[in-house]
Amino acid sequence: MKRTAKAMALVLAMALFVVFAGCTQGKKVPTVGIIQYMEHVALDSAREGFIAALKDNGYVEGKNITFDIQNAQGDQTNLSTISDRFVSNKVDLVLAIATPAAQSIAGKTSEIPILGTAITDYVAARLVQSNEAPGLNVSGTTDMNPIKEQIELLVMLVPDAKTVGVLYTSSEDNSIVQAKIAREYIEAMGLKYVEVTVANSNDVQQATQSIVEKCDAIYIPTDNTFATAIPTVYGVTSKSKTPVICGEAGMVENGGLATLGINYYDLGYQTGLMAIKVLKGEAKPATMPIEKPEKYDFAINGTVAEEIGLKIPDDLLEYVVNY
Repeated sequence: MKRTAKAMALVLAMALFVVFAGCTQGKKVPTVGIIQYMEHVALDSAREGFIAALKDNGYVEGKNITFDIQNAQGDQTNLSTISDRFVSNKVDLVLAIATPAAQSIAGKTSEIPILGTAITDYVAARLVQSNEAPGLNVSGTTDMNPIKEQIELLVMLVPDAKTVGVLYTSSEDNSIVQAKIAREYIEAMGLKYVEVTVANSNDVQQATQSIVEKCDAIYIPTDNTFATAIPTVYGVTSKSKTPVICGEAGMVENGGLATLGINYYDLGYQTGLMAIKVLKGEAKPATMPIEKPEKYDFAINGTVAEEIGLKIPDDLLEYVVNY
């Protein structure tokens, strides 16, 4: 009897083990592929904010979610290779950071859900049918800046400016859109507009040297090339004493004068909250409207202001940081 009872107990234990093991094996851990166009403060912050949002909501790396983080270093071939990798590995969701990254992965799959961030205009980039109803497998957050307010900030800081120079990369869709909008506001304020564009980072120094001779202040939109090369811009503008209003705070931190712009960590976090809905099966990108930033922040580089001899108005002094 004792042997029979022991045998039955052993059989029952083995059966329970198989059942529980089967349940564990059947519970798939989702993989999120992160494709980042290049490294600079804004894009890095967006990635960090995205991961933080998932962590704050119970998605912990190595426990119940896997992140496959890939950086293309600004190279189109790398973007294509990374996109192929994600499609081949059948990741559950892709976070695309910056317009070229989103365009690359969207061109490779119409099935894997894609959320973008640090993308200015999804429609112009041909990623969605409309911002309100994307219609495809792509949605996300936009980093469209308050350009009118940024130009107003420029006028407030440089009231004697008569000509505003705009620097941007001619191959970046997001920059082209912003430069066009900036021109409308600059000319509407009775100021003269001039622009110089670059093809890549190798052109930045020469472009900056060219434009400082033509303008009283410079505006640079959110632009991946200039975000990386802003120290090069500063190397020129610090000598010419030319104020530079930037599209985002990371550029101000590295040599620009000021911005009223997006907090990219918060933007990434906002995108992470969208991702949770997709991972839970509560929503699909096709029906998720493109979301805008919830707020904008002032950032003024006090060190740069002092170096170029510019006095900050009293009502903006609280936003001054000496980097």
